[in-house]
Amino acid sequence: MSELEILQSIYPDFISSGEFSDCVLEVPVQLGESRAVVVLPQDTDTPSETLTLSLASLPPLLLHIVQSPTYPTHGPPDLSIRSSWLPPPLVLRLHRLLRNMWKPDEHVLFDWIEFIRGGDFLTSLDLFLPSGVIEIRHPTPHHIASLFASYDDSARSAIFCQRSYSCAVCLTSVKGSKCIQLLCTHVFCRSCLDDYWSLSISEGNVEKLGCPDPQCVKIGADSSEEEIARVVSPELVKRWRWLKEKIMFEKDPTLVHCPMAFCQSPVPQPPESDSFGADRLRICSACSYSFCGFCKRTWHGAIQQCPIPQAESVVLEYLAMEPESNERERMELRYGRRILRKLVAQYQEEQLNKEWLETSTKTCPGCSLHIEKSLGCNHMTCSRCNVHFCYRCGLKLSPTSPYAHFSTTGLPCYNKLFDSAGGDPEWQPMF
Repeated sequence: MSELEILQSIYPDFISSGEFSDCVLEVPVQLGESRAVVVLPQDTDTPSETLTLSLASLPPLLLHIVQSPTYPTHGPPDLSIRSSWLPPPLVLRLHRLLRNMWKPDEHVLFDWIEFIRGGDFLTSLDLFLPSGVIEIRHPTPHHIASLFASYDDSARSAIFCQRSYSCAVCLTSVKGSKCIQLLCTHVFCRSCLDDYWSLSISEGNVEKLGCPDPQCVKIGADSSEEEIARVVSPELVKRWRWLKEKIMFEKDPTLVHCPMAFCQSPVPQPPESDSFGADRLRICSACSYSFCGFCKRTWHGAIQQCPIPQAESVVLEYLAMEPESNERERMELRYGRRILRKLVAQYQEEQLNKEWLETSTKTCPGCSLHIEKSLGCNHMTCSRCNVHFCYRCGLKLSPTSPYAHFSTTGLPCYNKLFDSAGGDPEWQPMF
């Protein structure tokens, strides 16, 4: 059996192309356990450019091997190395290290692969510090750090898919490709976790939707939206998100739903302000709609009163509650005690004004202006619209003959131009 066939049986994923006369070995760097990898700029020691990662593997090195007529008796095979993250000076040093590993009449490819795969070359290149940290310098640290993180994630995923795990729900051994590992490191088969989370979301039990393991259930660990989206359908993710917002809204009385029909996002209470009117301002973080927290209309300013009666309904609901009750305290927490008491005072003042207007004034039938009569006859002329009307019954009068209303027999206001008991029989109209 040739050396290449032996390598293929040991490392079936490492040989990417070619035959022994001209082949390419793709050798990943497997660190075994997660280690700290520090990426620094190549020409500067600026602390802000230092990036630290926790990695269990590094991207592979490509070894292009061409069979030499003298290999393995008199010399090593011809070798070239390519790397996406190792600087060229270190690539040259690694090339010399590999060639120096060859000994006469011995095959060296297996040793090369193990030297790279196990990460021993990092120590030889002075990249493995005595503290256990791997330090790598590169002209573009952010780009290389992103490459390291992406490759490490894919490598972990590939290793996870190849292994088998025991599902704690169905108690069967399942291949990793059909399992899900949660952030708490517990592993379940995808079908069991899908059934458990889907049923919980459908029934509305999402307050503590997390890992089914008894240890996690005991501490009440909650799963993230990213984890849930990996398992259940998009429709259930949407329902889960809605239920979570609903629970949050019910627990926090200061939240108000955005009145825009397409949004409906919960909007928190703004920070306390010395200005009374500004306390009613709400700005939705989802759609940026600015509205009044009481009337739910577009923000009308701090001075102007709410234009529709939603604010009045809040005051009436507040007044109907028992003093010092839990419901009243909850409403005060939601809208603010100072705001509610101010609105109650305004509402009570408005009610007194309305009562006085109803008992002491009459409404002009032309422009609805409230008019109070202090003395004189019941023939009134509106100062705003010049409409003639009767102060007793409120009817419009003819501007050419307004007194006919008081002198025509059979009309309700006959002989009642003045508010004297029984009228004024001696009065005669002068026309």
